[in-house]
Amino acid sequence: MRGLRERVDRLLERVLATLMALMVINVCWQVVTRFILRQPSSFTEEAARFLLIWVGLLGASYALGQRMHLAIDVLARWKPSWRPGLRITSLAVTATFALLVLGVGGARLVLLTLELGQTSAALGWSLGYVYLALPLSGLLMTFYALSELSEPAQ
Repeated sequence: MRGLRERVDRLLERVLATLMALMVINVCWQVVTRFILRQPSSFTEEAARFLLIWVGLLGASYALGQRMHLAIDVLARWKPSWRPGLRITSLAVTATFALLVLGVGGARLVLLTLELGQTSAALGWSLGYVYLALPLSGLLMTFYALSELSEPAQ
């Protein structure tokens, strides 16, 4: 499981770096067209929004996998003996939420949007592909939570 997790980490790092680079280039182009050329580009705002959706959701998955996510450990401070049980409960709840809400719910949203043929206004992209970030991040979060559950506590 460790080797697979490291490969997923590396792939996700590359995807996130690429998306961030695209977002920087896109926003720089938006600034150039708006303030230097005095003719704002018609697609940059929408592209920046879609890139931010993908970076935010995939970044949240990556943060979970790197144990950088926000955690509230007030209960563990009360009774240190509760830590192992709270860790298991927290990871199980995270995996369940990610799988059901993001994974299943996101997949249903993607399928519905593709079926309805909704497209974005400026780019004309199918919104189903934009929303694909939801089930993908849900699966990644589930993978990371289950991977964490299979390892001994640190």
